Amino acid sequence: MAQPLKIALAGLGTVGVGVIRLVEANRALIERRAGRPIQITVVSARDRRKDRGIDLTPYAWEDDMVILGERADVDVVVEMVGGADGPALACSRTTIEAGKALVTANKAMIAHHGLELAAKAEDQRVALKFEAAVAGGIPVIKALREGAAANAIERVYGILNGTCNYILTVMEDTGRDFADVLAEAQALGYAEADPTFDIEGIDAAHKLSILAAIAFGTRVDFAGVVASGITRLRAADIAQAQALGYVIRLIGMAEAGADGLFQRVQPHLVPVDHPLAHVDGATNAVVAEGNFSGRLLFQGAGAGDGPTASAVVADLIDIARGELGPAFSMPVAELEALAPAATGHRQSRAYIRFMVADRPGVLAEITAALRDAGVSIESLIQKGRAADAGEVMVAMVSHEGPESAVTEALRLLDGAPCLTEPPLVLHILAD
Repeated sequence: MAQPLKIALAGLGTVGVGVIRLVEANRALIERRAGRPIQITVVSARDRRKDRGIDLTPYAWEDDMVILGERADVDVVVEMVGGADGPALACSRTTIEAGKALVTANKAMIAHHGLELAAKAEDQRVALKFEAAVAGGIPVIKALREGAAANAIERVYGILNGTCNYILTVMEDTGRDFADVLAEAQALGYAEADPTFDIEGIDAAHKLSILAAIAFGTRVDFAGVVASGITRLRAADIAQAQALGYVIRLIGMAEAGADGLFQRVQPHLVPVDHPLAHVDGATNAVVAEGNFSGRLLFQGAGAGDGPTASAVVADLIDIARGELGPAFSMPVAELEALAPAATGHRQSRAYIRFMVADRPGVLAEITAALRDAGVSIESLIQKGRAADAGEVMVAMVSHEGPESAVTEALRLLDGAPCLTEPPLVLHILAD
Protein backbone atom coordinates (compact mmCIF):
# COMPACT_ATOMS: atom_id res chain seq x y z
CA MET A 1 0.00 0.00 0.00
CA ALA A 2 1.18 3.54 -0.77
CA GLN A 3 2.42 5.60 2.14
CA PRO A 4 -0.29 7.75 3.72
CA LEU A 5 -0.35 11.51 3.32
CA LYS A 6 0.09 12.74 6.88
CA ILE A 7 -1.95 15.79 7.85
CA ALA A 8 -1.69 18.36 10.64
CA LEU A 9 -4.75 20.46 11.44
CA ALA A 10 -4.20 23.96 12.79
CA GLY A 11 -7.49 25.15 14.20
CA LEU A 12 -10.37 23.05 15.51
CA GLY A 13 -13.36 25.28 14.97
CA THR A 14 -16.39 24.15 13.01
CA VAL A 15 -14.40 23.66 9.80
CA GLY A 16 -11.50 21.84 11.46
CA VAL A 17 -13.90 19.48 13.18
CA GLY A 18 -15.74 19.12 9.87
CA VAL A 19 -12.51 18.01 8.17
CA ILE A 20 -11.98 15.31 10.78
CA ARG A 21 -15.55 14.07 10.41
CA LEU A 22 -15.35 14.07 6.61
CA VAL A 23 -12.05 12.19 6.52
CA GLU A 24 -13.41 9.60 8.93
CA ALA A 25 -16.79 9.20 7.23
CA ASN A 26 -15.46 8.94 3.65
CA ARG A 27 -12.11 7.32 4.40
CA ALA A 28 -12.37 4.46 1.90
CA LEU A 29 -13.71 6.67 -0.90
CA ILE A 30 -11.04 9.31 -0.30
CA GLU A 31 -8.28 6.69 -0.36
CA ARG A 32 -9.47 5.30 -3.70
CA ARG A 33 -9.65 8.75 -5.23
CA ALA A 34 -6.37 9.95 -3.77
CA GLY A 35 -4.50 6.71 -4.53
CA ARG A 36 -3.22 6.60 -0.96
CA PRO A 37 -4.61 7.01 2.56
CA ILE A 38 -5.07 10.51 3.97
CA GLN A 39 -4.24 10.31 7.65
CA ILE A 40 -4.63 13.06 10.25
CA THR A 41 -1.69 12.69 12.63
CA VAL A 42 -1.60 15.85 14.76
CA VAL A 43 -3.92 18.70 15.69
CA SER A 44 -3.49 22.09 17.32
CA ALA A 45 -5.83 24.71 18.76
CA ARG A 46 -5.85 27.35 21.49
CA ASP A 47 -7.82 25.35 24.06
CA ARG A 48 -6.86 21.73 24.49
CA ARG A 49 -9.61 21.08 27.06
CA LYS A 50 -12.56 22.37 25.03
CA ASP A 51 -15.26 19.80 24.19
CA ARG A 52 -15.62 19.80 20.42
CA GLY A 53 -17.99 16.86 20.17
CA ILE A 54 -15.42 14.50 18.64
CA ASP A 55 -12.76 12.15 19.95
CA LEU A 56 -9.30 13.69 19.53
CA THR A 57 -7.38 10.93 21.29
CA PRO A 58 -6.25 9.24 18.02
CA TYR A 59 -4.22 12.36 17.17
CA ALA A 60 -1.11 13.88 18.66
CA TRP A 61 -1.54 17.36 20.13
CA GLU A 62 0.81 20.26 19.37
CA ASP A 63 0.51 23.34 21.58
CA ASP A 64 2.50 25.53 19.18
CA MET A 65 0.76 25.51 15.81
CA VAL A 66 3.58 27.52 14.23
CA ILE A 67 5.93 24.52 14.28
CA LEU A 68 3.47 21.96 12.89
CA GLY A 69 5.22 21.91 9.52
CA GLU A 70 8.55 21.09 11.15
CA ARG A 71 7.30 17.80 12.62
CA ALA A 72 8.55 14.58 11.03
CA ASP A 73 5.05 13.07 11.11
CA VAL A 74 3.52 15.82 8.91
CA ASP A 75 3.44 16.14 5.11
CA VAL A 76 0.72 18.80 4.83
CA VAL A 77 -0.53 21.46 7.25
CA VAL A 78 -4.16 22.56 6.99
CA GLU A 79 -4.47 26.09 8.40
CA MET A 80 -7.97 27.04 9.60
CA VAL A 81 -7.19 29.60 12.28
CA GLY A 82 -8.01 32.70 10.24
CA GLY A 83 -6.69 36.25 10.25
CA ALA A 84 -4.43 37.89 7.71
CA ASP A 85 -1.44 37.91 10.03
CA GLY A 86 -0.48 36.53 13.43
CA PRO A 87 -0.22 32.79 14.13
CA ALA A 88 -1.90 31.80 10.86
CA LEU A 89 0.70 33.57 8.73
CA ALA A 90 3.59 32.43 10.93
CA CYS A 91 2.40 28.82 10.70
CA SER A 92 2.01 29.09 6.93
CA ARG A 93 5.46 30.53 6.39
CA THR A 94 7.11 27.97 8.65
CA THR A 95 5.27 25.11 6.94
CA ILE A 96 6.33 26.06 3.43
CA GLU A 97 9.89 26.91 4.46
CA ALA A 98 10.11 23.43 6.01
CA GLY A 99 9.27 21.94 2.60
CA LYS A 100 5.73 20.90 3.52
CA ALA A 101 2.52 21.56 1.57
CA LEU A 102 -0.06 24.05 2.88
CA VAL A 103 -3.84 23.99 2.53
CA THR A 104 -5.75 26.97 3.91
CA ALA A 105 -9.29 28.30 4.12
CA ASN A 106 -7.97 31.75 5.03
CA LYS A 107 -9.07 34.28 2.39
CA ALA A 108 -7.72 37.30 4.31
CA MET A 109 -4.23 35.79 4.48
CA ILE A 110 -4.24 34.82 0.79
CA ALA A 111 -5.56 38.25 -0.23
CA HIS A 112 -2.78 40.01 1.73
CA HIS A 113 0.11 37.53 1.59
CA GLY A 114 -0.81 35.00 -1.10
CA LEU A 115 1.89 36.10 -3.54
CA GLU A 116 4.62 35.78 -0.91
CA LEU A 117 3.43 32.33 0.12
CA ALA A 118 3.02 31.20 -3.50
CA ALA A 119 6.58 32.30 -4.33
CA LYS A 120 7.92 30.40 -1.30
CA ALA A 121 5.94 27.32 -2.37
CA GLU A 122 7.43 27.50 -5.86
CA ASP A 123 10.95 27.79 -4.43
CA GLN A 124 10.35 24.78 -2.17
CA ARG A 125 8.47 22.84 -4.88
CA VAL A 126 5.51 22.22 -2.58
CA ALA A 127 1.80 22.80 -3.02
CA LEU A 128 -0.13 25.83 -1.78
CA LYS A 129 -3.88 25.34 -2.11
CA PHE A 130 -6.81 27.44 -0.94
CA GLU A 131 -10.01 26.23 -2.62
CA ALA A 132 -11.91 26.68 0.65
CA ALA A 133 -10.91 30.34 0.88
CA VAL A 134 -13.45 31.41 -1.76
CA ALA A 135 -17.11 30.42 -1.88
CA GLY A 136 -16.93 27.54 0.59
CA GLY A 137 -17.80 24.26 -1.07
CA ILE A 138 -18.06 25.63 -4.62
CA PRO A 139 -14.99 24.43 -6.58
CA VAL A 140 -14.67 27.74 -8.41
CA ILE A 141 -10.89 28.11 -8.01
CA LYS A 142 -10.31 24.67 -9.48
CA ALA A 143 -12.78 25.46 -12.26
CA LEU A 144 -10.98 28.68 -13.20
CA ARG A 145 -7.48 27.27 -12.77
CA GLU A 146 -8.14 24.00 -14.60
CA GLY A 147 -11.51 23.64 -16.28
CA ALA A 148 -11.48 27.09 -17.90
CA ALA A 149 -7.70 27.27 -18.31
CA ALA A 150 -7.89 27.47 -22.11
CA ASN A 151 -10.11 30.57 -21.99
CA ALA A 152 -9.34 34.24 -21.71
CA ILE A 153 -11.69 35.21 -18.87
CA GLU A 154 -13.28 38.52 -19.74
CA ARG A 155 -15.17 39.12 -16.51
CA VAL A 156 -15.72 37.38 -13.20
CA TYR A 157 -18.42 38.43 -10.76
CA GLY A 158 -20.84 37.06 -8.26
CA ILE A 159 -22.37 36.83 -4.81
CA LEU A 160 -19.44 36.14 -2.53
CA ASN A 161 -20.80 36.69 0.98
CA GLY A 162 -23.55 34.50 2.40
CA THR A 163 -24.29 36.75 5.38
CA CYS A 164 -25.14 39.72 3.17
CA ASN A 165 -27.14 37.57 0.80
CA TYR A 166 -29.14 36.12 3.70
CA ILE A 167 -29.91 39.61 5.05
CA LEU A 168 -30.94 40.94 1.64
CA THR A 169 -33.15 37.92 0.99
CA VAL A 170 -34.96 38.33 4.31
CA MET A 171 -35.42 42.06 3.68
CA GLU A 172 -36.84 41.17 0.27
CA ASP A 173 -39.24 38.56 1.67
CA THR A 174 -40.43 40.45 4.74
CA GLY A 175 -40.14 44.16 3.98
CA ARG A 176 -38.12 44.70 7.17
CA ASP A 177 -35.23 47.13 7.50
CA PHE A 178 -31.54 46.27 7.60
CA ALA A 179 -30.84 46.76 11.32
CA ASP A 180 -33.76 44.54 12.33
CA VAL A 181 -32.76 41.71 10.00
CA LEU A 182 -29.08 41.96 11.00
CA ALA A 183 -29.99 41.54 14.66
CA GLU A 184 -32.03 38.45 13.82
CA ALA A 185 -29.19 37.03 11.67
CA GLN A 186 -26.81 37.45 14.60
CA ALA A 187 -29.23 35.72 16.96
CA LEU A 188 -29.54 32.80 14.52
CA GLY A 189 -25.80 32.52 13.96
CA TYR A 190 -25.86 33.67 10.31
CA ALA A 191 -23.90 36.82 11.20
CA GLU A 192 -20.96 37.31 13.55
CA ALA A 193 -21.22 39.29 16.76
CA ASP A 194 -19.01 41.83 14.95
CA PRO A 195 -20.31 41.60 11.36
CA THR A 196 -18.20 44.45 9.97
CA PHE A 197 -16.12 42.37 7.54
CA ASP A 198 -19.29 40.89 6.06
CA ILE A 199 -21.70 43.82 5.89
CA GLU A 200 -19.09 46.37 4.77
CA GLY A 201 -18.01 44.21 1.82
CA ILE A 202 -14.49 43.43 3.09
CA ASP A 203 -14.95 39.65 3.14
CA ALA A 204 -16.26 39.73 -0.44
CA ALA A 205 -13.34 41.99 -1.44
CA HIS A 206 -10.83 39.44 -0.10
CA LYS A 207 -12.44 36.74 -2.20
CA LEU A 208 -12.78 38.90 -5.30
CA SER A 209 -9.09 39.82 -5.29
CA ILE A 210 -8.19 36.11 -5.24
CA LEU A 211 -10.63 35.23 -8.02
CA ALA A 212 -9.37 38.10 -10.17
CA ALA A 213 -5.77 36.96 -9.87
CA ILE A 214 -6.63 33.43 -10.96
CA ALA A 215 -9.05 34.49 -13.69
CA PHE A 216 -6.81 37.09 -15.34
CA GLY A 217 -3.28 35.98 -14.46
CA THR A 218 -2.67 39.16 -12.48
CA ARG A 219 -1.04 39.83 -9.14
CA VAL A 220 -3.40 39.82 -6.17
CA ASP A 221 -4.39 43.41 -5.43
CA PHE A 222 -6.72 43.55 -2.46
CA ALA A 223 -5.87 47.22 -1.90
CA GLY A 224 -7.23 47.97 -5.38
CA VAL A 225 -10.72 46.65 -4.60
CA VAL A 226 -13.27 49.43 -4.11
CA ALA A 227 -15.72 48.04 -1.57
CA SER A 228 -18.98 49.22 -0.09
CA GLY A 229 -21.45 47.11 1.84
CA ILE A 230 -25.15 46.92 2.51
CA THR A 231 -25.50 48.99 5.68
CA ARG A 232 -27.17 51.96 3.97
CA LEU A 233 -29.88 49.94 2.25
CA ARG A 234 -33.44 50.54 3.38
CA ALA A 235 -36.51 48.38 3.02
CA ALA A 236 -37.79 51.06 0.65
CA ASP A 237 -34.81 50.47 -1.68
CA ILE A 238 -35.63 46.77 -1.80
CA ALA A 239 -39.28 47.56 -2.56
CA GLN A 240 -38.41 50.06 -5.30
CA ALA A 241 -36.03 47.58 -6.91
CA GLN A 242 -38.79 44.95 -6.95
CA ALA A 243 -41.24 47.42 -8.47
CA LEU A 244 -38.73 48.12 -11.25
CA GLY A 245 -38.11 44.41 -11.95
CA TYR A 246 -34.90 43.93 -9.98
CA VAL A 247 -33.57 42.44 -6.76
CA ILE A 248 -30.64 43.87 -4.81
CA ARG A 249 -27.57 41.70 -4.32
CA LEU A 250 -24.06 42.46 -3.08
CA ILE A 251 -21.94 41.80 -6.17
CA GLY A 252 -18.18 41.55 -6.46
CA MET A 253 -17.03 42.23 -10.02
CA ALA A 254 -13.63 42.19 -11.70
CA GLU A 255 -12.41 42.86 -15.23
CA ALA A 256 -8.91 43.24 -16.67
CA GLY A 257 -8.04 45.26 -19.74
CA ALA A 258 -5.78 47.83 -21.32
CA ASP A 259 -6.88 50.43 -18.76
CA GLY A 260 -5.96 48.25 -15.78
CA LEU A 261 -7.66 45.99 -13.27
CA PHE A 262 -11.22 46.84 -12.27
CA GLN A 263 -12.35 45.36 -8.95
CA ARG A 264 -15.45 46.52 -7.11
CA VAL A 265 -17.77 45.16 -4.43
CA GLN A 266 -21.09 46.98 -4.23
CA PRO A 267 -24.82 46.31 -3.95
CA HIS A 268 -26.31 46.12 -7.45
CA LEU A 269 -29.76 46.02 -8.90
CA VAL A 270 -29.93 42.63 -10.61
CA PRO A 271 -32.59 41.98 -13.30
CA VAL A 272 -35.07 39.33 -12.16
CA ASP A 273 -34.26 37.18 -15.22
CA HIS A 274 -30.52 37.09 -14.43
CA PRO A 275 -29.27 33.84 -12.82
CA LEU A 276 -27.91 35.73 -9.80
CA ALA A 277 -31.35 37.13 -9.00
CA HIS A 278 -32.45 33.64 -7.93
CA VAL A 279 -29.53 33.06 -5.55
CA ASP A 280 -31.05 33.51 -2.12
CA GLY A 281 -30.29 32.82 1.52
CA ALA A 282 -26.68 32.15 2.50
CA THR A 283 -25.84 30.74 -0.95
CA ASN A 284 -22.89 31.98 -3.01
CA ALA A 285 -22.63 32.08 -6.80
CA VAL A 286 -19.84 33.02 -9.20
CA VAL A 287 -20.14 33.84 -12.90
CA ALA A 288 -17.09 33.66 -15.18
CA GLU A 289 -17.30 34.75 -18.80
CA GLY A 290 -14.76 33.03 -21.06
CA ASN A 291 -14.07 34.02 -24.64
CA PHE A 292 -14.76 30.46 -25.85
CA SER A 293 -16.70 28.86 -22.99
CA GLY A 294 -19.23 31.67 -22.66
CA ARG A 295 -20.96 32.27 -19.35
CA LEU A 296 -20.14 29.74 -16.63
CA LEU A 297 -22.18 29.73 -13.41
CA PHE A 298 -21.01 28.12 -10.17
CA GLN A 299 -23.45 28.05 -7.29
CA GLY A 300 -23.64 26.41 -3.88
CA ALA A 301 -23.10 26.75 -0.15
CA GLY A 302 -20.60 29.51 0.54
CA ALA A 303 -19.83 28.55 4.12
CA GLY A 304 -20.50 25.96 6.79
CA ASP A 305 -18.50 23.07 8.15
CA GLY A 306 -19.53 20.49 5.56
CA PRO A 307 -19.06 22.50 2.34
CA THR A 308 -15.83 24.13 3.50
CA ALA A 309 -14.39 20.85 4.77
CA SER A 310 -15.27 19.35 1.39
CA ALA A 311 -13.12 21.95 -0.36
CA VAL A 312 -10.24 21.40 2.09
CA VAL A 313 -10.22 17.64 1.60
CA ALA A 314 -10.47 18.04 -2.19
CA ASP A 315 -7.21 20.01 -2.01
CA LEU A 316 -5.66 17.23 0.09
CA ILE A 317 -6.68 14.66 -2.51
CA ASP A 318 -4.95 16.72 -5.22
CA ILE A 319 -1.77 16.88 -3.13
CA ALA A 320 -1.93 13.12 -2.48
CA ARG A 321 -2.04 12.64 -6.26
CA GLY A 322 1.09 14.76 -6.66
CA GLU A 323 -0.58 17.89 -8.08
CA LEU A 324 1.90 20.72 -7.45
CA GLY A 325 0.87 23.36 -9.99
CA PRO A 326 1.29 27.09 -9.32
CA ALA A 327 -1.15 28.44 -6.74
CA PHE A 328 -2.40 31.21 -9.05
CA SER A 329 -2.42 29.18 -12.29
CA MET A 330 0.98 30.44 -13.39
CA PRO A 331 4.27 31.20 -11.63
CA VAL A 332 4.27 34.32 -9.49
CA ALA A 333 6.96 35.93 -11.66
CA GLU A 334 4.64 35.66 -14.67
CA LEU A 335 1.61 37.27 -13.01
CA GLU A 336 0.91 40.67 -14.51
CA ALA A 337 0.94 43.73 -12.26
CA LEU A 338 -1.96 45.94 -13.31
CA ALA A 339 -2.81 49.32 -11.86
CA PRO A 340 -6.38 49.88 -10.64
CA ALA A 341 -8.57 50.86 -13.57
CA ALA A 342 -10.23 54.25 -13.68
CA THR A 343 -14.01 53.90 -13.60
CA GLY A 344 -15.30 57.24 -14.85
CA HIS A 345 -15.57 56.08 -18.44
CA ARG A 346 -17.50 52.91 -17.58
CA GLN A 347 -20.96 52.91 -19.13
CA SER A 348 -23.78 51.81 -16.86
CA ARG A 349 -27.26 52.55 -15.60
CA ALA A 350 -27.67 53.52 -11.98
CA TYR A 351 -30.28 53.64 -9.25
CA ILE A 352 -29.84 56.89 -7.29
CA ARG A 353 -31.70 57.39 -4.03
CA PHE A 354 -32.03 60.71 -2.23
CA MET A 355 -33.47 61.34 1.23
CA VAL A 356 -34.60 64.95 1.15
CA ALA A 357 -36.39 67.59 3.16
CA ASP A 358 -40.10 67.72 2.34
CA ARG A 359 -40.30 71.26 0.98
CA PRO A 360 -41.02 72.91 -2.37
CA GLY A 361 -38.22 73.13 -4.93
CA VAL A 362 -36.18 70.15 -3.73
CA LEU A 363 -36.84 68.03 -6.79
CA ALA A 364 -35.89 70.91 -9.06
CA GLU A 365 -32.55 71.30 -7.23
CA ILE A 366 -31.74 67.63 -7.71
CA THR A 367 -32.77 67.41 -11.34
CA ALA A 368 -30.84 70.59 -12.14
CA ALA A 369 -27.64 69.05 -10.75
CA LEU A 370 -28.24 65.85 -12.70
CA ARG A 371 -28.88 67.86 -15.87
CA ASP A 372 -25.75 69.96 -15.43
CA ALA A 373 -23.69 66.80 -14.92
CA GLY A 374 -25.13 65.14 -18.02
CA VAL A 375 -27.14 62.43 -16.26
CA SER A 376 -30.26 61.43 -18.18
CA ILE A 377 -33.14 60.14 -16.05
CA GLU A 378 -35.11 57.13 -17.25
CA SER A 379 -37.61 57.01 -14.39
CA LEU A 380 -38.33 58.83 -11.14
CA ILE A 381 -40.17 57.68 -8.03
CA GLN A 382 -41.08 59.97 -5.14
CA LYS A 383 -42.35 58.36 -1.99
CA GLY A 384 -44.78 60.06 0.32
CA ARG A 385 -43.89 61.49 3.69
CA ALA A 386 -41.74 59.08 5.67
CA ALA A 387 -42.32 58.05 9.26
CA ASP A 388 -39.91 60.80 10.33
CA ALA A 389 -41.90 63.91 9.51
CA GLY A 390 -40.27 66.16 6.95
CA GLU A 391 -38.17 63.54 5.13
CA VAL A 392 -39.07 62.13 1.72
CA MET A 393 -37.41 59.51 -0.47
CA VAL A 394 -36.73 60.31 -4.12
CA ALA A 395 -35.38 57.47 -6.27
CA MET A 396 -34.26 57.68 -9.89
CA VAL A 397 -32.97 55.29 -12.52
CA SER A 398 -30.60 56.79 -15.06
CA HIS A 399 -30.19 55.99 -18.71
CA GLU A 400 -26.90 54.37 -19.62
CA GLY A 401 -24.03 56.81 -19.39
CA PRO A 402 -20.53 57.30 -18.00
CA GLU A 403 -20.12 56.78 -14.28
CA SER A 404 -18.25 60.07 -14.15
CA ALA A 405 -21.51 61.90 -14.86
CA VAL A 406 -23.19 60.50 -11.75
CA THR A 407 -20.06 61.28 -9.72
CA GLU A 408 -20.18 64.88 -10.93
CA ALA A 409 -23.88 65.20 -10.07
CA LEU A 410 -23.17 64.05 -6.52
CA ARG A 411 -20.32 66.58 -6.31
CA LEU A 412 -22.67 69.37 -7.34
CA LEU A 413 -25.12 68.28 -4.65
CA ASP A 414 -22.52 67.81 -1.92
CA GLY A 415 -23.59 69.73 1.16
CA ALA A 416 -26.93 70.74 -0.34
CA PRO A 417 -29.28 71.69 2.53
CA CYS A 418 -32.14 69.79 0.89
CA LEU A 419 -30.39 66.43 1.50
CA THR A 420 -30.90 64.78 4.89
CA GLU A 421 -28.17 62.18 4.18
CA PRO A 422 -25.69 61.49 1.36
CA PRO A 423 -27.26 59.99 -1.80
CA LEU A 424 -27.03 56.25 -2.40
CA VAL A 425 -25.89 55.02 -5.84
CA LEU A 426 -26.33 51.39 -6.91
CA HIS A 427 -25.27 50.27 -10.37
CA ILE A 428 -27.56 48.05 -12.41
CA LEU A 429 -26.03 44.73 -13.44
CA ALA A 430 -26.02 44.39 -17.20
CA ASP A 431 -27.38 41.14 -18.65
